[in-house]
Amino acid sequence: MNAEFLASMEYWEREKGLDREILISAVEDALLSAAKRAVGPARELRCEIDRKDGDIRAFAKLIVVENVVNKHDEIALESAKRFNPDAQLNEEIELEVTPKNFGRIASQNAKQALMQAIRRAEKALIYSEFHDRIGDIVSGEVRGFDRSDVLIDLGRFEALLPNRERVPTEEYQRGERIRCYVKSVAGGGNGSEIILSRKDPDFVLKLFQLEVSEINDGTIEVKGIAREPGFRTKLAVHSRDDKVDPVGACVGLRGQRVKNIVRELNNEKIDIIPWDDDIETYVTNALSPAEIKRLAVDESRKRIHIFVEPDQLSLAIGRRGQNARLTSILTGWQIDIDPEEEVKVGFEEQVAEAVDALAAIPGIEKAQADAIVHAGLLTLDALSGVEADDLKEIPGLEDSAETVLAAAKAEIERRAGGGQADEPAAEEAPAEEPESDADDAPAESEDTE
Repeated sequence: MNAEFLASMEYWEREKGLDREILISAVEDALLSAAKRAVGPARELRCEIDRKDGDIRAFAKLIVVENVVNKHDEIALESAKRFNPDAQLNEEIELEVTPKNFGRIASQNAKQALMQAIRRAEKALIYSEFHDRIGDIVSGEVRGFDRSDVLIDLGRFEALLPNRERVPTEEYQRGERIRCYVKSVAGGGNGSEIILSRKDPDFVLKLFQLEVSEINDGTIEVKGIAREPGFRTKLAVHSRDDKVDPVGACVGLRGQRVKNIVRELNNEKIDIIPWDDDIETYVTNALSPAEIKRLAVDESRKRIHIFVEPDQLSLAIGRRGQNARLTSILTGWQIDIDPEEEVKVGFEEQVAEAVDALAAIPGIEKAQADAIVHAGLLTLDALSGVEADDLKEIPGLEDSAETVLAAAKAEIERRAGGGQADEPAAEEAPAEEPESDADDAPAESEDTE
């Protein structure tokens, strides 16, 4: 066991960078319980592992006395002088109290203690090396899988890409090299764990910092980012230098910069938009390429109602609502999008207009005009083409049919006698338009029903 123990120490020191002395000391402390069971209640018992041969020995401190009363705490002066010729009464000396076969007993505990010590040492080493690297991007090899979590080999250390930090559209193969974002260093049952992420929006932000020098040096500021991992990301950028186009700098020459990032994200769509301190302009930019017709801003509730043409509605909302949802996250405002419907005159409005037009003729009352229109005679021209007997069949006009026709005839003559030869023709055209509208109106009403 001794040679095996020393070989283990050498391996962990060489391959993992763990301090051998720290490991041995930790194992010595852990062996104390085994020593107490084997030796008994010795005073100030301790264990020691020889650094050269790996032998395990136990030591206890005893008080030199004339006559021994408690053999676990005391030693006779005569016996003490055999170990230390200079021993004096009431002096405390340390003697080896290793029982027979203690090495075999201790070796069973040593292995377990060693693994515990290694985990603690790795935990301390991981924390010391990675607590300053949170927010960095690292590259590693997929070593294996723990259910849906991915184990990533970073070289000296192993990291974890949990399922919650994976992009849902990505699949990984054993041996594949991937880049990840260092999200945190967390304590777990087996010590510290390096938690990686490819889902975090800051992963995309860090990729832009590495790819776009203007972002890295502060010339371009990222004002906001919203992401649905694997599908779409919106990035709002602003330039502190008027001479630098923030969108163009992020896209790069012939789109090379953003192409590199899209390739790393497995073709996730990226929208780079110019930030603006005016919320209407900012939202308009964020919803591009959809064309906005008008906006209604409610600043007290941080809510914006957006109206677009009906054919632009699906583009503005986006696939599965992504465009609108990411715009809301990016701007921090609630976004409502509705189509802007054209105002159309309905059937009831057309009837009301026809009634008012006939009631405006001297000699025709409002009730009479209403009865005439609801009988299907919507215009003055239509009214002039009927006989009195026909009007008498309309409820409410039995006794006033001749009066109504006379008033209609008088109005036609008045309009025709205006001294302009083309007047009747001019009047006929408007009269035909409402009749056409009336013919269309019932069909429109039926469609609605």
